[in-house]
Amino acid sequence: MTDLLARLGNIAGHYNLYIAILLMVAGLYVVIARGNMVKKLIGLSLFQSSVYLLYLTPGKILGGTAPVVDPRFAIYSNPLPHVLILTAIVVGIATLAVGLALVVRINEAYGSIEEDEIFARDEATVKREDRAASRPPRRAGKGAR
Repeated sequence: MTDLLARLGNIAGHYNLYIAILLMVAGLYVVIARGNMVKKLIGLSLFQSSVYLLYLTPGKILGGTAPVVDPRFAIYSNPLPHVLILTAIVVGIATLAVGLALVVRINEAYGSIEEDEIFARDEATVKREDRAASRPPRRAGKGAR
């Protein structure tokens, strides 16, 4: 029984990793399963946030402090993951902004942000162009040489 409790305690100690994995799966599901482009961007943002959490989790040491030289502390947390995640957050925000700008342009061009409607409109355009290309050229009138 104590062995089982020890295992459960070990599992519960990694709850933040489980939350990160759950967020990652949820974000990936939204990106794959939804046709709305804004929802896809939200799913991508959720996925990125889970990666941030997954990356920051091992960077914190229990009882560790910021790496400022202080003789009272002997255990320090590594600051590198935090610095890298700050950079990743800025890149993620820029990616989201560019994605939203593209969604606005797609909406202006197609009148929709749903993938199925955009694909159907593109397919209809391609079929119309193929029919126009397969017609024989028109002959000029009587006065043409």
